[in-house]
Amino acid sequence: MAMFGEPSSLPAGNEIGSPLEALDDLGRPVNFGWARGPLWHYDSSLLRASPRRFNAQDRYFIQSPGFFIVMQIIDGGALGYAGVTLVSLAEKKRSSQTLMIPLSLGAMGLPDSGDAGRARIWKGGYLVEFTAMEGGTRIIRVDIPKFEKRRYLRGELVLTPPPGGESLVTHLPWRTDRGAFALTRRSPWYAVEGIIQFGSQEIVFPQGKSFALYEWSRGVRPRANVYQWAGAAGIPDNRPGGPALAFTVGYGGADSLAGTENAFFSDGRLHKLGQVTFHLSPANGMSPWRFTSSDERLEMTFAPLEERSERKSWFFHSLQRRQFFGFFAGRVVLDGGEAVEFQGLPGMAERGRTVR
Repeated sequence: MAMFGEPSSLPAGNEIGSPLEALDDLGRPVNFGWARGPLWHYDSSLLRASPRRFNAQDRYFIQSPGFFIVMQIIDGGALGYAGVTLVSLAEKKRSSQTLMIPLSLGAMGLPDSGDAGRARIWKGGYLVEFTAMEGGTRIIRVDIPKFEKRRYLRGELVLTPPPGGESLVTHLPWRTDRGAFALTRRSPWYAVEGIIQFGSQEIVFPQGKSFALYEWSRGVRPRANVYQWAGAAGIPDNRPGGPALAFTVGYGGADSLAGTENAFFSDGRLHKLGQVTFHLSPANGMSPWRFTSSDERLEMTFAPLEERSERKSWFFHSLQRRQFFGFFAGRVVLDGGEAVEFQGLPGMAERGRTVR
């Protein structure tokens, strides 16, 4: 089994507790660290890097009993796209469709804040829309008349945050590129309610059994990056009626000394973790995965059930990504010392490589 991630322990990093600027007046990234909420003010008009290297993305990973849906709007500078993937675990089928926008160059209108505004792609009858409402609720709309050139896909989902929900927000520089940085927010605890119509099939997202992870990221990317990430949300099989659990763990080319991108959540409260190592087989991603943390607070396995590969390229930009859907089980120690065991927590993991 190969190991991915830094094996050494890292300090707690620089926790930010009050609002700060993400960029100085010259557009340079400043004030690196991590926070339990969106404390950085980000103004994309200050960026001075080549628009080809701009990166803005809004991604949602949504699960209901038996289904996963990935919805994303990404402006990668050289290449933008909006995509929807539907995975049925019962039928062991996956359907996907992507709308490509070459040379988006930061002009797709994704908002500079994750708490306000709307990310929207509406072109040729293809609609994907994410709206942040006052009070923290989010509305997702999708309307694709010929999804994979066959059946239509349309519907609306309402995402509701838990009271006092905390997010893991990191603002990190790149090890190999002083001008590159990633300001990222991950909120993996939304309760979901709604219906998606897929041809004659009605996919219901019942309240209390459907959850979503929201990922918002802005920044300037390096020439190349290899990363791995995993996340999940829901009520574990062995804890019916208990609090919702969620997590986000990952590692890439960003410098984690200011704060790792790893945390567990119990009913929306964040419990910060050290560096997490991914133990997996590079040749067979469908074999079981294992995760451990440098602070010895996390021991976790992942059983993949479905895989989706994604490749996109446009001249000097390329993306390769493998996404795996399945269930997590393991043990995590929360901040107060409580050890929580969980089984059957639905989620996904991915490995990716980008070149710009």
